[in-house]
Amino acid sequence: MSPWNGHPAPDPVGPGQESVWSYPRPPRVEPSRASVEVWVGGERIALTTLSWRVLETSHPPTYYLPRAAFVPGSLQRAEGTSYCEWKGVASYLDLLGGGTVAHRAGWFYAEPTRGFELLAGAVSVMPGLVDRCVVGGEVVRAQEGGFYGGWVTDRVVGPFKGGPGTHGW
Repeated sequence: MSPWNGHPAPDPVGPGQESVWSYPRPPRVEPSRASVEVWVGGERIALTTLSWRVLETSHPPTYYLPRAAFVPGSLQRAEGTSYCEWKGVASYLDLLGGGTVAHRAGWFYAEPTRGFELLAGAVSVMPGLVDRCVVGGEVVRAQEGGFYGGWVTDRVVGPFKGGPGTHGW
């Protein structure tokens, strides 16, 4: 990769694709009408065609689903919180399906900061901690690293933050 303003050069963008390097910072929230599914323990625990994508420079989109998209009993409060400089305090959820518990695989913002109010109570999922997440029929690949919850699909190109050596991007 060659340097691009101190960061790696963006990958080429093909037809129907978008570059994470064209996403804004601070991030933006936008609605999505794509079909989104979450699977745990061999069961589909969430399905919706109304979600929100958070788009931030160098990160694959993070999808937030309305709580109503989840099967009753599939969300259970988990211990701990974290803080996002953009969205505020996140609370965690265990996701339950098919007799399996995906510990702290989901999170939400009960009272997100100004500009992110659309996300209030909506749930996002760490793709690497569940069986699979699916967007528009495509199985999502998890963003590298254990900190970020981006959903990598063929629609987005990187390089993506999260892997070794990307902390300073």
